[in-house]
Amino acid sequence: MKRRPQKPRNAKSVRSALVEIEKPIYGGAFLARMEGKATFVPLTLPGEQARVRIVEEKSSYASAEPEGIVRGVPERVVPHCRHFGACGGCHYQHANYEAQLQFKQAILRETLERGGVRAPETIEVLAGNPWQYRNRIRLALDGAGRVGYRARRSHDLVAIAECPIAAPLLVKAALDAEEVLRAVKPAFRATEISLFSNADETELLASMMVPEPGTRGFDRVFEEWKKRIPALVGAELVEDAGRGNAPKVLAHLGESSLTYRTGGFDFRVDHGAFFQVNRWLIDDLCGKVAANRRGGLAWDLFAGVGLFAKNLAKNFERVVAVEAAATASEALKHNLEGCADDCVIAETAAFLRAQGKRPRPDLIVVDPPRAGLGSEATSFLAEVGAPAIVYVSCDPATLTRDLRALLGSGYELSSVSLADMFPQTFHLESVVELHRS
Repeated sequence: MKRRPQKPRNAKSVRSALVEIEKPIYGGAFLARMEGKATFVPLTLPGEQARVRIVEEKSSYASAEPEGIVRGVPERVVPHCRHFGACGGCHYQHANYEAQLQFKQAILRETLERGGVRAPETIEVLAGNPWQYRNRIRLALDGAGRVGYRARRSHDLVAIAECPIAAPLLVKAALDAEEVLRAVKPAFRATEISLFSNADETELLASMMVPEPGTRGFDRVFEEWKKRIPALVGAELVEDAGRGNAPKVLAHLGESSLTYRTGGFDFRVDHGAFFQVNRWLIDDLCGKVAANRRGGLAWDLFAGVGLFAKNLAKNFERVVAVEAAATASEALKHNLEGCADDCVIAETAAFLRAQGKRPRPDLIVVDPPRAGLGSEATSFLAEVGAPAIVYVSCDPATLTRDLRALLGSGYELSSVSLADMFPQTFHLESVVELHRS
């Protein structure tokens, strides 16, 4: 698919200029200045001089595309993936991995300090193999039935032949699905495919998304797909019910879950349930969250399928795991059987609202979605007053907001760690330890 050249939005004419690239910005771009205005430029690196073309201009900032690198830096490398630049999935493949980690440390530190949270002198880094790490991918299908990712700066589809950051099984399954759908020609039209595998790629779950009801031919698709991918243990056909509505499962074949072994434990993970995406770094992340901590009672809030709760159970007499998502709750109960733990199926805020009826925990672990905890949950946590909190975050801005509230209530920072769960992309995970002063 040829991409049409982008035209500047809200700009009177196409403008280009030679700029100096200053620093990385959260979101994948890098900061430069044109006539004093902040200009965000992707695919460049700090210290480079680049000729750029404005593609969007606002009153306070502009976005630009690089037309050429006039002066490069040693950190620049040849991207591993032929689709890099067109595909919107990765942002940093043009930088060596050491530079990527430095970008993320700098972004995390600046976000914290700009938000009024003083970062420690040292930010520890957890990092692993930056390739073939993803255990989950989601791809779209275009009108011709080709699978791919969304393009950078548009909703166009970039058909793929490879994806070096994904487990090889996932890439093969996606490309085989494309061929199977073309050969079987089912009555339904798939628009998206979601794939999830365990760490050793011996089990795979798949979901196909369709825009309208219709299941005829799905059994043949599954049969032919499984011939090519023996690790495929289960697949479901799901109707996208539209924005704000829960997807509707139209058909299901095979198993509804897989077994994910990590940290010496087997975890049941059901279709659609959240699980950490980096198969190389999950053990290190669990170690950072749960190792060397012990006591009588721990709470694991936003527990998912119990990844942290099960690790905490090794050193705590009792663990209470709280989760609201229907896709995770049954697996959570299953995974914590025999651990003498409590599973509470509830929203975290509702659980905390009733905290006065419960004994105070020695440790609280929180791993909220990108939106963070919010003011209500942080207020309740302050009232609980646990001696220690471990906050796992996937968004530095909401993390900073919540930390500011917790620090204002009497907590102090013990440590801040960067867990690079998403190499080659701007996304970053962090683990913050707080103690009650």
